[in-house]
Amino acid sequence: MLRKTLSLVAVSMLLATISCNDAGSAKITEEDMKMIEAEKELANKLPKVEFDKVEYDFGMIEANAKVETEFIVKNVGEADLLISSATATCGCTVPDYPKQPLKPGESAPIKVTFDPAGKSGMQSKTVTLTTNTENGKETFVIKANVKAGEGTTPAKSRTKTIIN
Repeated sequence: MLRKTLSLVAVSMLLATISCNDAGSAKITEEDMKMIEAEKELANKLPKVEFDKVEYDFGMIEANAKVETEFIVKNVGEADLLISSATATCGCTVPDYPKQPLKPGESAPIKVTFDPAGKSGMQSKTVTLTTNTENGKETFVIKANVKAGEGTTPAKSRTKTIIN
């Protein structure tokens, strides 16, 4: 019984030694290395976003007057820029963005409309683009100081009033 066990262990060790004797580096060919390098280069070629401005201030506006502006987005990267969505921090701000891919070097306008109805005071709204850039999201801001009018809600104050 002991001989059978020792023989079985010896055969197992011999098989393990033979099967592990194959050098791992011999399995990776020159062609494999070229393919890996090509994939690395493609991964580094991403679109990059550049805006003509990242903030726009409408200044003082009437509470009943919609206003709009344009932000120019430019692809300064090395791959097509895809904008899959554009959202704002409030339903009063509506961005209209390019639905087609922007090739490297191309620019397109993003029209942003702000409806101040029911608002007053300083307003700041952030527009977020969901993109295929490295960050995945790009943002810009619009601001306005809305004159109080009928049916407006004052902007929330960040200061406290202390009464003695």
